[in-house]
Amino acid sequence: MPEPGGIDPGADIGHVHLKVSDLDRAVAFYTEVLGFELITTYPGAAFVSAGGYHHHIGLNVWQSEGGAPPAPGTTGLFHTAVRYPTRAALATAVNRVAEAGVPLTGASD
Repeated sequence: MPEPGGIDPGADIGHVHLKVSDLDRAVAFYTEVLGFELITTYPGAAFVSAGGYHHHIGLNVWQSEGGAPPAPGTTGLFHTAVRYPTRAALATAVNRVAEAGVPLTGASD
């Protein structure tokens, strides 16, 4: 049971929305490299999922199309994790990332 005013310990993160500068590039990364399924698109947005969930990741360019990466020392999302159910599934994902030439700056299993 949560502390008064606290969050229920059964809560989890259902999905995240990311502002991206290039929607096609982002969709290609999440589908072709990581293997998420493209669920649906809207003008300027796409939604990807694993396992049939309505969407785990929303990608949009509504306020960010063509934008530059954030400058050092600014705020923003630092980290998100995709949890794989087995070490074999994680290894497959890591190999796909490496084969795509995406540099890994940190990893954890």
